[in-house]
Amino acid sequence: MPRQAAPPSGVPGFRFAGVACGIKESGRKDLALIVSERPAAAAALFTRNRIKSPSVTAGAQNVRRGRLQAVVVNSGNANACTGPGGLRDAEAMCAETAGHVGIGAAQVLPSSTGIIGVPLPMDKIRRGIAAAAAALSPDAFQDAAQAIMTTDNGPKTAAASCRIGGRTVRVAGIAKGAGMIAPNMATMLCYVLTDAAVAPAALRPMLRRAADGTFHAITVDGDTSTNDTVLCLANGVAGNPRVTRGGEGEDVLERALTRVMKELALKVVADGEGTTKLVEIRVDGARNIAEARKVAFTVANSKLVKTAFFGQDPNIGRFMMAIGNAGVPVVEETIDIALGGVKVVRRGLAVGTRESAAARVMQRPSFTVRIGLGMGEARTSVWTSDLGHEYVRINSDYRT
Repeated sequence: MPRQAAPPSGVPGFRFAGVACGIKESGRKDLALIVSERPAAAAALFTRNRIKSPSVTAGAQNVRRGRLQAVVVNSGNANACTGPGGLRDAEAMCAETAGHVGIGAAQVLPSSTGIIGVPLPMDKIRRGIAAAAAALSPDAFQDAAQAIMTTDNGPKTAAASCRIGGRTVRVAGIAKGAGMIAPNMATMLCYVLTDAAVAPAALRPMLRRAADGTFHAITVDGDTSTNDTVLCLANGVAGNPRVTRGGEGEDVLERALTRVMKELALKVVADGEGTTKLVEIRVDGARNIAEARKVAFTVANSKLVKTAFFGQDPNIGRFMMAIGNAGVPVVEETIDIALGGVKVVRRGLAVGTRESAAARVMQRPSFTVRIGLGMGEARTSVWTSDLGHEYVRINSDYRT
């Protein structure tokens, strides 16, 4: 058998911990710490859901300064719909972490994920933060990845390296997410770390651009969570000339960030609750990117399309219906659709002789649906999953 690649390790200048503090009845790890040895440039993106976890509110306030040194994450409890007490608890998580690692509370970003509407068990969390602070290690990257999981089947990690100014720079990330996945941000938490020296003013737009083709291009069920967070920390330990906006090394570092974030984003979709398929919806021939994305996401979020993926049924009516529902001017007679290279619609008409070949494509765990609109030059891709019995089972008894 071929040797499997070792899971990614951490990033120089960061320490990690993942412990069980009793939030999860299963006894699994449920509290993670990430600590930089020095203040790091910080940029973050948060959920656009109008109902936000107080942990998101506290994190957005602290990251506004552009410098952070630690992240504290609990899983099993979202700290959402918990009122003013939830904000006090999020701030207490920051203060507790700060006290144990010797930094200011404003240098800590808190995150929570799990069941909504239940106050945080702060006694357990305080004990967990103390235990995690005592366990901090450069080698505990995977422990932190495990501690942020909820319904995930396993930890999601990714890493890449690049060269900037003659120095090797490392980028690595951890993420969680399986259900309630939709862009802006998807129901996920993601922490991307690098030892590159970067100006905060350069890191913010870099993260936004990297997210556009990764975390903003995935969907499992079309639902945007109350807690979604993507954070990037850059501590400068690599010693490279500092990357500035429009300066040397910006493109190189952005490509590495994008590579890590795309790998994590696809792992989130592939691990969607009950997922058996990872499907790319590729739209070209649109008049502009906005219309291409509308069509792509309408197809990707269609429950009828997603159940067709699950049933491995190349029912062209599902795709044509969704395209027509996107609210975009389309001409039926210019639409082409191919499944994994097998043309099933040509100029708006079914290619009936290819149905068996298309069904074989849909038996694969991963394939591409290519939709040609014949209207212009714009194109885009988004990634989605199927929808089957297991998704319903998981979400119907999530609290029980």
